[in-house]
Amino acid sequence: MKTEHHIYWWNLENLFDVNNSPERPAWLQRRLRSELKGWTAAVLDKKLTNLTDIICRLDGGNGPDILGVCEVENKKVMEKLLQKLHSNLPRKYKVMHHDTSDGRGIDVAIIYDTQKYSDDGRQFSLEIMKRNATRDLFQVQLTTAAGNELVLIANHWPARTAGKYESEPYRMMVGETLSYWIERIHDIKWKEKKEKYPAIVLMGDFNDNPYDRSLTEYLRSSGNLEKVKNSTSHIMFNMMYSFVGGDIGTHVYGNDINVLDQFIVSRSMVVDYYKYPFQVDSIQIVYYPEMVKGDYNTPVRFSRPSKSDYDDKGYSDHLPIELVLEED
Repeated sequence: MKTEHHIYWWNLENLFDVNNSPERPAWLQRRLRSELKGWTAAVLDKKLTNLTDIICRLDGGNGPDILGVCEVENKKVMEKLLQKLHSNLPRKYKVMHHDTSDGRGIDVAIIYDTQKYSDDGRQFSLEIMKRNATRDLFQVQLTTAAGNELVLIANHWPARTAGKYESEPYRMMVGETLSYWIERIHDIKWKEKKEKYPAIVLMGDFNDNPYDRSLTEYLRSSGNLEKVKNSTSHIMFNMMYSFVGGDIGTHVYGNDINVLDQFIVSRSMVVDYYKYPFQVDSIQIVYYPEMVKGDYNTPVRFSRPSKSDYDDKGYSDHLPIELVLEED
């Protein structure tokens, strides 16, 4: 009998601790003072309540088995989110998180249900330098009840704030570094466990679309399944190509519908060979009617009280995505 694994990714959009938080270093407090004006404990609690409402509805009300997130300030706010999830779901989640040197103090994190998985106690984090540190690449290994290992790498690539093409070299650097990282995972798994094709899941806000060069040329991912299956190198399969050009994306800027949030998986998950324990079952962008608005299905963001678009009924400027894996 096959076991399903429901894995989600969601950019939570500026999930900061309260203004003047004692947990925040002085340099970051100075940076965020005006941005977080009005970001009180009550406002944070409301944002967490809104996010919890959506997360608890995932997988038909069962909630996620694994959830990767970005734009969270620290482990403290993640633990507050987990408290709300535990009050509404029969789950026992654990959060894995690493503080980074991001200029706005936003990190990535992964939570998982300890009733379904265990971790090996190790986590790997990398910030690529180009004048300043990029955002985080964050890797953890989870083992299922059947004893099979999933390698999860959460991503939040450099933003397009300076312009898509002006900022593109930063994302190219991250893509190339991550491609090398994946090669090393293959080498290590082959030497240690004789696993020629380990199960690797990349999830994240890549701030580029699946067809952009940072993902195709530098990360070496493709939406061509036959190319991935027949390749002699470690090309990754990008699950999100089917959403490009559609009526729904994960992020909308102006009138551009983008697919910035993606799941990208290793060859072993799509070749359908009997010797590989995990196979992709489905992929989707998740949204409910109250999460989007307008002709472009623009995500309804929560924003912040210091901004003109603050909406305490909102959620995030990104939509979550779901990957379902089947395990033999």
